[in-house]
Amino acid sequence: MAADPGARGTARQATTSPQPASDSAPLILSGATVVLPTGTVHNGRVIIDGDRIIGAAPENAQVTDVTGHWLIPGFVDIHNHGGGGASFTSGTTDDVLTGIHTHRLHGTTTLVASTVTGDMDFLAQRAGLLSELAEQGDIAGIHFEGPFISPCRKGAHSEELLRDPDPAEVRKLIDAARGQARMVTLATELPGGVDSVRLLAEHGVIAAIGHTDATYEQTVEAIDAGATVATHLFNAMPALGHRTPGPIAALLEDERITVELINDGTHLHPAALQLAFHHKGADRVAFITDAMDAAGFGDGRYMLGPLEVEVSDGVARLVEGGSIAGSTLTLDRAFKRAVTIDQLPVEDAVAALSANPARLLGMSDRVGSLEPGRYADLVLLDADFELKGVMRRGEWVVDPQLG
Repeated sequence: MAADPGARGTARQATTSPQPASDSAPLILSGATVVLPTGTVHNGRVIIDGDRIIGAAPENAQVTDVTGHWLIPGFVDIHNHGGGGASFTSGTTDDVLTGIHTHRLHGTTTLVASTVTGDMDFLAQRAGLLSELAEQGDIAGIHFEGPFISPCRKGAHSEELLRDPDPAEVRKLIDAARGQARMVTLATELPGGVDSVRLLAEHGVIAAIGHTDATYEQTVEAIDAGATVATHLFNAMPALGHRTPGPIAALLEDERITVELINDGTHLHPAALQLAFHHKGADRVAFITDAMDAAGFGDGRYMLGPLEVEVSDGVARLVEGGSIAGSTLTLDRAFKRAVTIDQLPVEDAVAALSANPARLLGMSDRVGSLEPGRYADLVLLDADFELKGVMRRGEWVVDPQLG
């Protein structure tokens, strides 16, 4: 029940084709503070030719002065359910494209579309629709969050539709995604959980531990079986205990695990975020949105799968029971919060928003950094870390209107 049709129509109108960066001529963005994997370069430059970043400037390159700004890689979101009033789980193809474009306007140039718990046949059908968009390059793949999760830690998922992670049913979703499945979140302590992790690892799909009631020992077993991601660490799992450390301790201590964090000021206390960075290091944290329809859209009533959600003051909660139901976060806000409120080094925030999730997706050779050979996906920020421009594949999605 979510969207005002007129407002959603306005969001769709924004999906017109972005303008070329410089009428197809090579472009030099010069004078910015540029964040590279090797360090931050002051008075640096990024050279763009077509849809790629290149290392040497052609003679016919146009120069745009961006002095006083930051240039960082486009954001990579591996866990996102929608935005702009549109859902990736239940919307039409046009709805999905609206959600994608909404997040591009906020700097997310690479996005994995996440589903929520549903009937298996319905999820297989959604996988077919989303896989077409992945094949076209609109999204970077599909993340199935549910139905293979614990009823004890279901969060905003319909309990009646939950099921144990039978490897045959996990395989059904992988097959329905036609090679575009990137991640499956499971409660690996459930019957079939560890075998499903092995199946996912064999097929090159990320097995993510989440919405789980696992013990410490059960979590270690799943990691040893091939799990590599913690779905929104701290949320939808037992709290850290001094005698029963549970999954959090196992996920934090193992260098094979990258932890997702929702840095919106609602899902995590700043101390929890600092704890994750302290134990994992900046190269094993991935900021995500876990966004639902209201991201970039506004307060109101929405549907998250079959469940009704009330969004008030930007916080999404189930109408029945009051559980937090995803977020309304966009990654530009997550970045600004990380460097201004959490006081993370800019380089660490960039790693968590770009390089680390790109590595998880096996896309580091294309996205996640501003190195030559990568796509020209970048975010331009002012000195206060406010978003001023977004470029994707060499075209401005948000034109900074610079001279």
